[in-house]
Amino acid sequence: MFSLEQVDEIHDRLGNASTLGAFLEALREIGVVTSDSYVADGHTTYFGLDGHEVSTGPAHEVFEVAATSDKDRFLADLKRVEEESVGYGDMSRAFAEAGVEKWTFDTQARTITYYDRAGSALLAEKV
Repeated sequence: MFSLEQVDEIHDRLGNASTLGAFLEALREIGVVTSDSYVADGHTTYFGLDGHEVSTGPAHEVFEVAATSDKDRFLADLKRVEEESVGYGDMSRAFAEAGVEKWTFDTQARTITYYDRAGSALLAEKV
């Protein structure tokens, strides 16, 4: 079973856009199957086999997630995040305003999927 300390070490070493594939691979190697990162406060829950899970604490101030998603605004915000140096808090605030509740990493399928509050997938990408 993996620990939060292991996850934190991997995140510190590989937790950025340019090393996302290696990040997912390292998480998979320690037993993480999926993870959910919540835009509202930036906490992440990592899920393994047999119901094992660990969660981080909040990473930033709380942002209210819009009740209705705006996919076009989200995609524009995502493009800006990918092209510019945008901090985690600023990214989360923009995603919350666009109605993104969370994103999920699947280490087996090597995907990231963004969801709104209704649980609808706004975007799923291969990493």
